[in-house]
Amino acid sequence: MRERFPTFPTEKIPSRWTLAAVWKEWFGPGGARPRYGRTAEAAAEAGVSGRVVVHRPGQVLVLDSTPMPVKLRETVFGDAITATLTLALDLYTHGLPAFRLTLQSDTSVDIAMLLRDVMLPLPMRDGWGEDMEWPYAGVPAEVIAEFTGHRVAALPFFAPETVTTDHGGPYKNHDLVEAETEIGCRILPARVLRQTDKFAVERQFLTIQTMLFEHLLGFTGGDVADRGADPERDASLTLAQAEHIIATWIVQIWQNRKLGEYAPSWAPGEDHSPNTLFAAAMEQGGFDLDFPEPSFYYKVLRKHHVKIHPRRGVKILGLWYHHPVFDEPRFQQPSARGGKHAGKWVVRSDRRDRRQVFFQDPAAHETWHILRWRGLPPEGEIPAFSDKTADALLTRVRANKIRIHSESELLEHLLGILGSVTPVDQWPSQAKRKAGKKQRVAQAREITRAQAAAADRPAAPAIADELAPPEMPAAWAEHARTIDHAVDADRRRRREEALADVKPVAPATLHEALNRRPMFRLRPPTTRKPIHLSRRTTRDPSPLSR
Repeated sequence: MRERFPTFPTEKIPSRWTLAAVWKEWFGPGGARPRYGRTAEAAAEAGVSGRVVVHRPGQVLVLDSTPMPVKLRETVFGDAITATLTLALDLYTHGLPAFRLTLQSDTSVDIAMLLRDVMLPLPMRDGWGEDMEWPYAGVPAEVIAEFTGHRVAALPFFAPETVTTDHGGPYKNHDLVEAETEIGCRILPARVLRQTDKFAVERQFLTIQTMLFEHLLGFTGGDVADRGADPERDASLTLAQAEHIIATWIVQIWQNRKLGEYAPSWAPGEDHSPNTLFAAAMEQGGFDLDFPEPSFYYKVLRKHHVKIHPRRGVKILGLWYHHPVFDEPRFQQPSARGGKHAGKWVVRSDRRDRRQVFFQDPAAHETWHILRWRGLPPEGEIPAFSDKTADALLTRVRANKIRIHSESELLEHLLGILGSVTPVDQWPSQAKRKAGKKQRVAQAREITRAQAAAADRPAAPAIADELAPPEMPAAWAEHARTIDHAVDADRRRRREEALADVKPVAPATLHEALNRRPMFRLRPPTTRKPIHLSRRTTRDPSPLSR
C-alpha cells in the first residue's frame, strides 16, 4: 500500500484479516473477478472498450437464451415442463425478428435455425388480421407475397452482418460457428464484465416478463413471492400455444410500441417504434430482397467428412447410412477434395433426427439425397430419435458386449429404448413416479425436437427424394401404439427373413387324409421277438440271497 500510495499513513496499519475482509467486500469472492477485471482493464487501455455504434438494421444482431418463467404442459405425458426462450434482437430498431422455444435447453442446431428465421419472412397465421400484415412503403405486400408464395406478417427480416452472443456452450459450438460463416456474418462475442454489449436483449427478457408472461397461467417469476401456490398445477399452455402467443405479442404489440430512451439520435422529437425505424431505414438505404434458398437448411447443419464404403454406405457417429446412388461407379472412388479432408465426401446431419442424413450430389448441386439409416425397416416408420438416444443405443451394445452383424439388429434394441417409459397408470408406488419423470421429460423432448426438425426441413420439391416425416403422436397412448406397431413389424420382418429359404407345404385336405388311412380298418397284429434274459441279469446281486 505504501508503494502504491505514498501518502498512506503507516502509523496505524490494519491487520491481515481486516484487509482480507475489505478486499473480499470490494472485489468479490474467490479472486476470479479481479482476474476478469484486469482483463477488462487491459482491453480498455488497448482502446477496444467503446460501444459499437449501429447505423442500419441487421448491422448487429444480439442473441441470448433464458428459461421461460412460465410452466408449460407437454403433449406426450401431460407433465409441467420448463422451456427455454431464445431471442434475436436487432440492436438498431430493437425489434425481435425471430425467437425459438425449446423444451429444456437449446442446442447449436436451434441457434442456427434461429439465424435462418431472421432471414425469412414470417407467414401470416390463423386469427391475424390485416393490421398485422406487411405494411412498409417502398416494397408492397404483393411483391413480398409473390416472392415467398404466402402472405407475410409485419415483422422485419434481413441478413445479419454481425452476431453478438455470450459465452454459453451452444453459442461456442463449432457447428454454429460454421453455420454463421455459411451465412456470411461476423462473430462478435460479448466481453466479460461489459454489460453494454448485451444490455438490450437482457432488458428485453424483463420487458416480455412484465408485459406478457406474468399474465399467463403457470407464471413462476424470479422470486417465490411472484408465483402462485402451485405453478405446475396451473400450467395449461402447450409449447405450440405459447409460441403462438409470443409471436402474436411481438407482431401486434412490441413491433408497434413507442420507443422511449431507445429513440434514434437523428429524430429527437419524433415518436418511433421498431417498425417505423425499419421503414425509415428502408427509405434511407433501400431494402435488399434476398431470400435464402430452400437448400440453405442443409448448409447450416453439422458437417461430417467420411468415406463411402461399397455396398454399405457411410458411417456417421456410429450408425451406417446408405442410398442407391452410392452404387454408381462415380462414388466407388475417393472424392476430388484436397487439403485436410482429402478424398472424403461431405455428409450433413441434423442431431434432432438421426433417422436420416443428407448428401449433396456433386453433379447437381441443387440436388440433396436423403440417406436412410440401414436399420430402418423397408416399410412403415419408427418414431424419430436424436443423437442422445443413438449414443444410449451404442452404449448399451458396447456395455452388454452384443455382437451386431447388421444394422437391422440394432432396431430391436432401439425400440426397447424408445418404449422404455412405463405409463403412469401402471406405476405401483410414488417412488417409481419420481424416478420416471426424468425419463418422461426426455421422451417428450425427443418428440418435440423431432417435430421442430420436421418443421425446419424444406418442402419436397427442393430435394431429390424426401423422407416424408410422420405425424408425431400427441399423447403417450398413441406413442406407445406406434412403438408396438414398429416392434411387431420388426419381428415379422426377421421371421420372414429366417423362413425365406423354407418352402411352405400346403396342408392335406380332409379327403386326402381319410384315404391315406381308412378309419374303420384295423391295424394288422405285429409280432414281437421274445426277450431272453441273460444269466448275469437274473442273478440277484444282494448278499442276503447268497
